Amino acid sequence: MSQPDNVIAVLDVGSSKIRVLIAEVHENALRYRGHGICDAAGMRKGLIADLAPAAAAIDRASVMAENSAQAVIERFVVAVGGPHIRGVNSRGGISLGTRLREITKDDVRAAVDRARSIALPADREILHLLPQQFILDEQPGIHDPLGMVGNRLEVNLHISTSSASAQQSIVTCVNKAGLEVTETVFEGLAAAEATLSADERELGVCLVDIGASSSELVVFFESSVAHTSAVPIGGDHFTNDLAVGLHVTAPEAEWLKCNYGHAVVTAVPQLSEVEASGLPGYEPRLVRQRFIGEILEPRARELFQLLRDNLRQGGVLEALGAGCVLTGGGAQLPGLLETAESLLHVPARMASPVPLSRSPRELATPEFAVLTGTLLYAHRTSKTRAAENQGLRAKLRAILAGSI
Repeated sequence: MSQPDNVIAVLDVGSSKIRVLIAEVHENALRYRGHGICDAAGMRKGLIADLAPAAAAIDRASVMAENSAQAVIERFVVAVGGPHIRGVNSRGGISLGTRLREITKDDVRAAVDRARSIALPADREILHLLPQQFILDEQPGIHDPLGMVGNRLEVNLHISTSSASAQQSIVTCVNKAGLEVTETVFEGLAAAEATLSADERELGVCLVDIGASSSELVVFFESSVAHTSAVPIGGDHFTNDLAVGLHVTAPEAEWLKCNYGHAVVTAVPQLSEVEASGLPGYEPRLVRQRFIGEILEPRARELFQLLRDNLRQGGVLEALGAGCVLTGGGAQLPGLLETAESLLHVPARMASPVPLSRSPRELATPEFAVLTGTLLYAHRTSKTRAAENQGLRAKLRAILAGSI
């Protein structure tokens, strides 16, 4: 058996979990088929550190998804993230000649190619080429110049890049699991696909996906991507702070964070206490809940201070007319929205992904935004490619018919 053409499988390789989601295209819409989740292995600080256990974990998650979907998986669209993500803006263009003529797809492609021709370090690999606007004969603000006429076409382009070695390590792990990577997508863009509205993208919004080891971000302004990046703080940093500060194991710290954690100390009742098991060999003890907040609050402030500095360096801090949207598993810590609003001086909201048809309720939570968004992205790009191929076939038929 082989993977049916109408079945799409996507993979999110996280620092704490490996997630696989399978859906089928039914009447031009996505319908849930199955998913698989297992603990990550061979990962360190958001990067693959040991290929063999990482590949084994991908294989386990894919087998679980295949059993759930009762379908065979052979290829994946893979979400890529981590502190190595960088974005850069560029501008380039082409002359169309001395006489006015109509803009073709080849002209658009040539303008984008000219804009992408910038010097990148040898270890960088392009993830996405994202046109922001086209400029035709010094007229800006054009989103689709096809069919228009002019003498010179320019484009403002956002180029999202990743570490070539980090991306290749993921591809190698998937291949070792007996599967193929057909496409990669930046986790921030994927999460945005599943959570942001058209109005937010137009007004200006920063989407922050808080994962285990890092937080990926993407800024939209006037419906185009203006900035992509990542900051090296995620949910595991909060957990590790608690483990050290409370002298407990990492699993105990994670449980305390999820059940009693808060990023704003003053929002925690003064007299509330919780029981902490402590390290093996030590007696359980009572811990003030405010003490947990006192450990978590500085890390939360550090996260959004780094985010604020990143946005300022990218020149987009003042472009957030619709505010900041948080998603990802790490975003569910109470108090993070208040911290974001305090340090970024914009409104903030929590976002969950749009649910798929027949999808279980557990997938409609912030931690699955990247996984669901990757699926939506893969479906949208496949429809675009199919439409382009259909148009090309129609042109070929017309040419052949004219030659008879």
